[in-house]
Amino acid sequence: MKILIIEDEHELQSAITGYLKSEGYICEQAISFKEASEKIDIYVYDCVLVDIGLPDGSGLQLVEMLKKKLKNSGVIIITAKNSLEDKISGLDIGADDYLTKPFNLSELNARIRSVLRRRKFEGQKEIEFNEIRVNPEILQAHVLGKPVSLTKKEFDLLLFFLSNQKKVLTKESIAEHLWGDYIDSADNFDFIYVHISNLRKKLVEHGARDYLHTVYGVGYKFADT
Repeated sequence: MKILIIEDEHELQSAITGYLKSEGYICEQAISFKEASEKIDIYVYDCVLVDIGLPDGSGLQLVEMLKKKLKNSGVIIITAKNSLEDKISGLDIGADDYLTKPFNLSELNARIRSVLRRRKFEGQKEIEFNEIRVNPEILQAHVLGKPVSLTKKEFDLLLFFLSNQKKVLTKESIAEHLWGDYIDSADNFDFIYVHISNLRKKLVEHGARDYLHTVYGVGYKFADT
């Protein structure tokens, strides 16, 4: 899962990023309204953390941009303002949740997981797709009730496909989702094939049907038809 952290306090930005990376998230950072708006224009995120009080603009405007451009992204407002009016305004324009500074990082993680469950998987802790069952919180996958040993990238790849069933995903979008914006410097995306091939092999060996379909010249699709 990929998170954009919009926060101009460097210590807090660093603390949030370090903690969420240790929890297995792909994290990207923005410290200003300008930088955040540029990233929102180019990239897609599962969840965005937005500080309202940015030095060059309002975080609430970013929330409005997010809801127009990235309708499926979860949004959590983080702010030093303990104002009911700010919280209501943020929720009214589409934010999913809010946290007032200072907050515990484990609570932030719990809020992110809750938003992702609501946004991606209709509130379910486990995702089921025919004989495949996945628990995102403990990074566990099963086929026909038996555990499947996946690498972190393979698990993230499976989760990304399950979140986008029947959609054609380009190799570029897969690479950017799993490795973040620094993947822009890659010469090609042939390495994606290796991860998909390994994921397919492991699922099929454990008894799953082959749901991974190559859409030649474009990318891949995860579907049962």
